[in-house]
Amino acid sequence: MMKHAFELAKQSGADIPVGAVIVRDGQIISSACNKKELTNDVTAHAEILALRKAAQKLENWRLEGCEMYVTLEPCPMCAWAIIQSRIKTVYFGSYDVNYGAFGSKTDLRKLLNSPLKVYGGIMESECDKLLKDYFAKLRINKN
Repeated sequence: MMKHAFELAKQSGADIPVGAVIVRDGQIISSACNKKELTNDVTAHAEILALRKAAQKLENWRLEGCEMYVTLEPCPMCAWAIIQSRIKTVYFGSYDVNYGAFGSKTDLRKLLNSPLKVYGGIMESECDKLLKDYFAKLRINKN
């Protein structure tokens, strides 16, 4: 499933390359990539968009029994939405030492004593390279 999220991340265009996939019973029920720049919507992170699609598909905001695969450790906004959605497990690729809210910078699960399970470092080197290449290209284009 992380491979699918990784392929989605490559489709983020001008946005930071992040892809997210939500799975239930081994089946993908929603997926998205970052679209903040494309939509001029500060909340259009891959995780939030995938959560919205999953809730629509299941006709329920409670995503109990679902898992999320995302290429970058979620930020506080996304982490809180994931916790509130009651997803059972998150698997992420790259650690985010600046904004990671599932252990790198902070761990929002501690605020609610959340049972959410989180596993990082899945396809980490590939996800790291995708992000590094994106930011290197940004720096080149600014000069």
